[in-house]
Amino acid sequence: MRRVASSVTVVTTDGTAGRFGTTVSAFSSVSADPPTVLVCLFAQSRIAKAISENGRFCVNVLPEESAYVADRFAGRDDANVEDRFSGIPLNSGRDTPQIAGATFFDCVVDQSILSGSHLIVTGNVHAVADAGAAPLAYRNGGYHRVIPHGASAQDPIEKKRE
Repeated sequence: MRRVASSVTVVTTDGTAGRFGTTVSAFSSVSADPPTVLVCLFAQSRIAKAISENGRFCVNVLPEESAYVADRFAGRDDANVEDRFSGIPLNSGRDTPQIAGATFFDCVVDQSILSGSHLIVTGNVHAVADAGAAPLAYRNGGYHRVIPHGASAQDPIEKKRE
């Protein structure tokens, strides 16, 4: 699967079970009517348990300049920061954390299905916003830019730290 390119997303939740976020590559559209998406999460993770209890989640599709955000929510900074959200700009006034500059899908949990080691969570989309930014992609262990067909190829994105 590491040879398959995917958009880089951060799934977030907030509520009685707490605020959590994690980087996820397993995100997909399920249905247009009603608008429904799915994410796959390690079933024993704190965020899987929190989403089940909070009943809400947000999928943030990161823009191409946000490799540092993907790294943060993948846990690469956990030894140095207490809160993964620290220093990450968020849109205000939302029930679920929405990362500024990201395209987002704000969802209410529809159902959860245990499959092997992972929980497949489907959510009915209640709000969506297209940030209009080129998405960050991930393939074969590195971040990449999405290049429109016919445009010149570019090198993979170097991880940025702020």
